[in-house]
Amino acid sequence: MRSTRQRHCRPKHADKWPVGTIAAQLSLHHDVVERVLAQDGVRPGPHIKPRLVDPFMDFVKETWRRFPKLPASRLWAMCRERGYTGARDHFRAAVRVHRPVPVAEVFLRLSVLPGEQAQIDWAHFGKLAIDGGERPLLAFVAVLSWSRAIFMQYFLGQQVENLLRGIEAAFLVWGGAARILLFDNPKTVVLERIGDAIRFHPSLLRFAAHHRFEPRPVAPGRGNEKPRVERAIRYARHAFFLARRWRGLADLNEQALAWCMGEAMDRPWPDDPRRKVRDVYEEERGKLLALPENPFPTEERREVSTGKTPYVRFDGNDYSVPYTLVRKTLLVAATLDTVRVLQGAGEVATHARSYGRRRVIEDPAHIKALVQHKRRAREHRGQNRLTHAVPRTRELLERLAERGQNLGGSTSRLLELLDTYGPERLDRAVREVLAREVPHVHAVRQVLERDRAQKNLPPLLPLPLSEHARARDAQVQPHSLERYDALLRRPDTKEETP
Repeated sequence: MRSTRQRHCRPKHADKWPVGTIAAQLSLHHDVVERVLAQDGVRPGPHIKPRLVDPFMDFVKETWRRFPKLPASRLWAMCRERGYTGARDHFRAAVRVHRPVPVAEVFLRLSVLPGEQAQIDWAHFGKLAIDGGERPLLAFVAVLSWSRAIFMQYFLGQQVENLLRGIEAAFLVWGGAARILLFDNPKTVVLERIGDAIRFHPSLLRFAAHHRFEPRPVAPGRGNEKPRVERAIRYARHAFFLARRWRGLADLNEQALAWCMGEAMDRPWPDDPRRKVRDVYEEERGKLLALPENPFPTEERREVSTGKTPYVRFDGNDYSVPYTLVRKTLLVAATLDTVRVLQGAGEVATHARSYGRRRVIEDPAHIKALVQHKRRAREHRGQNRLTHAVPRTRELLERLAERGQNLGGSTSRLLELLDTYGPERLDRAVREVLAREVPHVHAVRQVLERDRAQKNLPPLLPLPLSEHARARDAQVQPHSLERYDALLRRPDTKEETP
């Protein structure tokens, strides 16, 4: 018995074998080996082998104590620089248990008074194809913190003017202004921030002074400080925007306002589900600040310059101005619908605003004056006018150029057809000619005349007149006869010869 016990215990004491290895070598069950070792006073335990990472554990723990968010991959690289030769996966598995566990942050429940606070934020709703371009579709969302009344309006940009337009529209709908407005920290609100030292956007400060509220940005990266507007955005995404159909931005904003004043107002009030948000909002409405009599100007004002051509560029598009203003510095004042170009205090051009990209918006009067001033540009101007009125004619002119046709004469004849039949009929005729693979101006004319004949209408016979002919048809201005009277009164200086 003694020899058997020694035979069982020797591998454990002398060779440091684990229990499993001893049982496998002696063909015994591991329970037998453990019982014999226990009788000899040996408590079997795991055989811990030294690891490559053990000499670096103090460094790992100290580094993580100083930098709790440092990733294990960076620690592995730092240990490699100090002599560690193990693989990264083994290193990450070994040090995982020593990673600092972040302490869950505890939040206080916000409590505000009626009319005291509103929370402001932007939300992205994808992109919108408009005027041949693409713009981001953003929702301005404002929430009264006490009653949870929601206001939402969609814009195609996040510039500071749109922010002010959204706030002003919310105040008008609510019938008053909150005393404190909570924001994030975008450049339209905060230009610079170091701790609690904040440099606000000057336009926002002027707007806040006009409406007598206090702008208050939350801490950077702390959206939890304005949870009511964050929840309102999530609510609007699934309760309003999903599966909704709308025609244009104006229609979408009309539906959004109806939803804010309807379904969103009739939802239960979170602080007391027995009451509606509408009832609580009516109580808060009387506590809001009164609005000023004069609205705050929210036009986008940009200083622009013209080059060699009479156009100014604003928001990615070119707008025409009188040709006398080339190489000048002008001012653009834009609303959501209109673009005005100013020189000093005078207005020199007005256009409907386009939200496309790289579009050319022209006033026919500007172009007519330029063409009359610069006759050499008439042929090129004719092609531009033609392709702007009927874009499909660009392809027709390219096909004519491939066939060696005279583009100047073709352009003139197409312009005659444009003036005679209008852009819609000319567009249909050009499409048909291109589809039939007969690109020729005469084919376009035949299609137009055929359509009129099918409707039993007489053919249109334009009578183009030159500038000289039109001038001859003008009313004749009689000349003064004073020159003839002067000739009769002049004395005869000739002497008769004898």
